Amino acid sequence: MDLAKLENYKENDRLEAKAAQGGLPRSIWETISAFANTEGGIIVLGAKERKDGTLEVVGLCDADRMLDDFWNAAHSPDKLSCCVMSDRDVNIESVDGKELIAIEVPRADRRLRPIYVNGNPVTGTYRRDHKGDYRCASNEIQAMYRDASDEPVDTRIHENLTVDDLFAETIGSYRRSYELHHSAHAWTGLPDEEFLCRIGAAKVGSDGMVHPTSAGLLMFGEEWRIMAEFPHYFLDYRQELGADERWQGRITSQDDSWSGNVFDFYRRVFNNMKQAINVPFRLDENSERIDETEAHDALREALANCLTNADYNERRGVVFLWKEDGLCLSNPGGFRVGIEDAYVGGNSDPRNETMMKMFTLINIGERAGGGIPDMVKKWTSSGYGVPVLSEQVNPERSTILLPLVKESVGNDVGNVGNDVGNANSEAVTTAERVLRLVAGNPKISAQSIAAGLGMSKRHIERVMAGLRDEGILIREGGTRGSWVIAKNR
Repeated sequence: MDLAKLENYKENDRLEAKAAQGGLPRSIWETISAFANTEGGIIVLGAKERKDGTLEVVGLCDADRMLDDFWNAAHSPDKLSCCVMSDRDVNIESVDGKELIAIEVPRADRRLRPIYVNGNPVTGTYRRDHKGDYRCASNEIQAMYRDASDEPVDTRIHENLTVDDLFAETIGSYRRSYELHHSAHAWTGLPDEEFLCRIGAAKVGSDGMVHPTSAGLLMFGEEWRIMAEFPHYFLDYRQELGADERWQGRITSQDDSWSGNVFDFYRRVFNNMKQAINVPFRLDENSERIDETEAHDALREALANCLTNADYNERRGVVFLWKEDGLCLSNPGGFRVGIEDAYVGGNSDPRNETMMKMFTLINIGERAGGGIPDMVKKWTSSGYGVPVLSEQVNPERSTILLPLVKESVGNDVGNVGNDVGNANSEAVTTAERVLRLVAGNPKISAQSIAAGLGMSKRHIERVMAGLRDEGILIREGGTRGSWVIAKNR
């Protein structure tokens, strides 16, 4: 963050200013908890907010002493459950002869969350939204504790159920899909009970009997049985292509005309949503028409990602929307690895690991950490705009947007500037893609954008520099801050 230009910044979901004229502010620990439990942020001590929202440097009387007080408290478990900052994250800076302290709080690893204050997670856990720091409700705290575990949440055994309580038709459909990809595998000839144990859908319980796991129940159970174990379970698909009607088509798990489980929902939704994808006329080597493109694979990946990363203990459920401008896929629960890391890939961390395994076994999704980058590459290679990842808190949800607008070519990119950094037509198109990614995730880095677009980081940095020179792209909050797109561009 360029503290010399502090007056150009305003407080936001990643920047907090505190005058700290009476010593180390008590509220600093709440803000650290909030930043660590959300996406990180910067705290500036020795600055205050003016009436118009801009920041003013007031300086600190004894920055060195305040820094000592900060570190003494930060390393005390009675003050902060876990110190997520290192020495390089906290520095004394001088602006116009006045000393400030800048504290960069990183996003905490899920295994360390919740980060709480005053030794009490119930009353001392905070998160950050556009309104500031807020105390987390009990369901948010419980969700963080669930995510902190290294054991997948979908491996729990339901000893009150047997394999016979699962929906046989769904199991049969899954096995037929499995056999298409593993026709010679020994598992294809196993009885259902043993097959389900092999894929993680069932386990032997403490009574020596075989019972469904949470993964098996969610994938193959009937809705009323799933609801008995997951009271907030709900799957919803809607086709909303115009303003005249509320929706043109809908599928919900509460419709008793079908099973209502995750696997059948995936198949029904994919068969509907794939109709939104344009299929150019092409023939294979046998003169048979090719009915699918890489965009279809990207859609499969996105659907599986949402369904296997959903927190089925949370309210509001999974919601998939087919709108005129894009396919919007939303699930309860945040991204476990952070949005920027998800764009880069290489670190697979699904919330429901066993369910992801089941999809992977029938060639849907992947567990190598390349799922999101591969999805982005395949979707954009089909000519569509760059998929946008986003998340929100209170309540916590993750969203993948697959734009249906065909990517512009040449100079037909709208108001992106007449000549961004003297770029050629390819760079102008890249500029529009960059802006779309920034609009969906203001905290995204050049490296993540490059990974998402399949381009070099150096090229993306040149395009972004051109956007900044044109006044189209503005940086707030330094290296860990946010991007802002000028409204008058």
